[in-house]
Amino acid sequence: MTTQEGPLTTVEDTVSAIDATIGTPEHAGTCCQCGRSLTGSPSDDFCTENCQTIWRAEHATVLPGHEVLDRVTAFVARYNVFPSKHCAPMLALWYAHTHAADHFYVTPRLILSSVEPGSGKTRVLEVAQFLVRAPEMTISATTPALFRMVNEGPITILFDEVDTIFNPKNGGNNEDLRGLLNAGYKRSATIARCVGDAKAMKVQRFPVYAPAALAGIAGNMPDTITTRAITVHMQRRREDEEVAEFWEEEVEAEAAPLREQLAAWVSTVTDKVAKGRPVMPEGVRDRSAEIWRPLIAIADAAGGDWPDTARAACVHFVTVAAASRNSGGLRIRLLADLRDLFTARGATDLTTAEILDALCSLDEAPWGDLDGHGKTLDARRLAKELEPYRVTSKNLKRKDPGGGKAKVSKGYYVHGEGGLADAWGRYLPTSATAATAATPQVNAVADTEAVADTNATARHPPPGPPD
Repeated sequence: MTTQEGPLTTVEDTVSAIDATIGTPEHAGTCCQCGRSLTGSPSDDFCTENCQTIWRAEHATVLPGHEVLDRVTAFVARYNVFPSKHCAPMLALWYAHTHAADHFYVTPRLILSSVEPGSGKTRVLEVAQFLVRAPEMTISATTPALFRMVNEGPITILFDEVDTIFNPKNGGNNEDLRGLLNAGYKRSATIARCVGDAKAMKVQRFPVYAPAALAGIAGNMPDTITTRAITVHMQRRREDEEVAEFWEEEVEAEAAPLREQLAAWVSTVTDKVAKGRPVMPEGVRDRSAEIWRPLIAIADAAGGDWPDTARAACVHFVTVAAASRNSGGLRIRLLADLRDLFTARGATDLTTAEILDALCSLDEAPWGDLDGHGKTLDARRLAKELEPYRVTSKNLKRKDPGGGKAKVSKGYYVHGEGGLADAWGRYLPTSATAATAATPQVNAVADTEAVADTNATARHPPPGPPD
């Protein structure tokens, strides 16, 4: 092949000649967003990642809010078993609010708490990092580092194992971190610090407003943070409860379009949700209303079933009983001893008096001397230790051995809501709980007509499960 200038000697010459002949397409060699040269860019369309993000946001197809939130809820629920149906929708709303946090007056803290490790708290954060705006996943970031990251923001703080930071047994002064998380709850908040050396020291006010999700073992979180938070009391998953395998690279790839859809939709309603004054559920006021206002405003903007879904979740989390803040180690021993007691007696329910008498008489058990000074386990302490596992007492009727009127006493039972079986299945080894698997479901309530014969309970194993 030849041209007016002579023969073409290389492939490059040939390609150049063809381009010169047919011309180049529009935008070739320039950024589709800003028009600058693509020289040095690995992309054929954009000069920087920022231009790519802006262009995609402007050209993205915005799905209806209720559809986006439904998708996020379903995605979140794949990787965790939550203690309530309200948890996944609440998380979807919380993730959405991080994309509009600058438009709200407050950003509610999200606390993932559990009485024992291995309850799925970290997994929630691992999924969240692919859905929230500008995630900053951390375990042991120093307070000065967080100050600067928030100051340079925007970021969403995802703080795992935060209980180790605030645990007084670990020593150290963490008032600065507590202050940052407290103050960062409100958009207008700043924390003043002296910066510079002695000769040129000046006061600098650090903006500290940022969404924050905090995960840790229950009991060590300061009350000043928990009162500004929505708390999910996570539970250890039973062996019959399945979740999807978590492969980070696959989750990241699947979550990417969801995050883009969430951010794109939220950007279309920021003015609406910022100026919104949603009607709160009856009885939700003051700090609770302040915490939930951003999430309910987002739900109202989303439409569909979300206004009702959000308000139902609000009522649930506002009214749910707070988990006990004591150490969980003693509780595991209590669960195990109770399981052994019920199994040995073949009982479906035992009165509190029967339980306390049996536990306090166990050799080498702590229940007869909890403090080293002879303080024994009593009914109040028993109820307090079992409360975090959602185990509650109910009235049980017992026959009078002398033939008199049946007596009603407080006690605990194996199956049903508030029973011990659920806690045993979540927190004790399967092999140890197998003996209780055949125990029938009973409902020991105040109005029950059945009258238990304690002697018969002690002599005979419980009947098989009902059909």
